[in-house]
Order: sequence, then structure tokens, then C-alpha cells
Amino acid sequence: MSGSQKITTFLWFDNNAEEAINHYISIFKNSKVLNVTRNGEGGPGPKGTVLTATFELEGQKFMALNGGPIFKFTEAISLFVDCETQEEVDDLWEKLSAGGQPSRCGWLKDKFGLSWQIIPRVLGEMLRDKDPHKAKRVMDAMLKMNKIDVKLLKQAYEGREK
Repeated sequence: MSGSQKITTFLWFDNNAEEAINHYISIFKNSKVLNVTRNGEGGPGPKGTVLTATFELEGQKFMALNGGPIFKFTEAISLFVDCETQEEVDDLWEKLSAGGQPSRCGWLKDKFGLSWQIIPRVLGEMLRDKDPHKAKRVMDAMLKMNKIDVKLLKQAYEGREK
């Protein structure tokens, strides 16, 4: 199966899968809709509305379903975004949390109820430092944050917190 993704995250929406997909592909640069199946005359939803769709965000394939109000997203599953820079963290945080709910330690719920973790790569690097005191200072600093602030993490790492 070279070149194809064997396991795909499947997202159950009430009736706004198309809106969600369009929102996500507007945020992530390397993204596109791969295919859409629309309800016909005898479909479970109104004719012409999305039944299922497959889309790609940064090379990762997802499927979406308009399945009705039976199931809701929970924080038990989240999409982890590995960010290179503070600017990327800021941009994604702003766009994904708009209309949603920011939370602690880089977590947020978007306006569709889907949980995301917007995490700068440097956080993991600092948390894995062989010096347990540095790693603990970084963890303590992170636990006080909603959106992750790389500058404050680095100050904690270096022992220069306020």
C-alpha cells in the first residue's frame, strides 16, 4: 500500500461537515477536498447535502460524515498539530479557537467541538531534556498557559522565569 494511508481519522458531524471541511482547508496551507458524496433523493439527509467527504490537511487524510446529532466530539480524541514557530502557533490558535473554546496547555475546541492541540515542537524537546530540573520548570510553565508561549517556555528552561 505504498503512498496510501491505511488508517484514516473519521469525523462525525451533525449536519455541518461541509462547513467544517471548508473551514479546515482554509486554515491549513497544504489541504484539499479529495471527494464528496452527496445525498440523493433517497439519502438519509436532504438532497444535495454532504453525506460523506474525504479531505486532506497537511498530507493527512480525514473522512467526514453528516451523521446527525447522535454523537458529539470529546476531548478524549484531539488533533495534535506540530508547529515550527510561535507565529504558526499564534496563527493556528487564533483561527481554530475562533468561535470555539480555548483551554489549557495548548488545547482548544474549535467551533465544531473538535479538540486540537497546537504545540510548538520545542516544547517536546525541552520536556525531554536530560536535566530533570529544566524539564520540570518547562512543565510548570506550560501548565499555567492556555496558548503556548515559546519565549516563556525558554525563560523557564533557562531558569529565568519572572
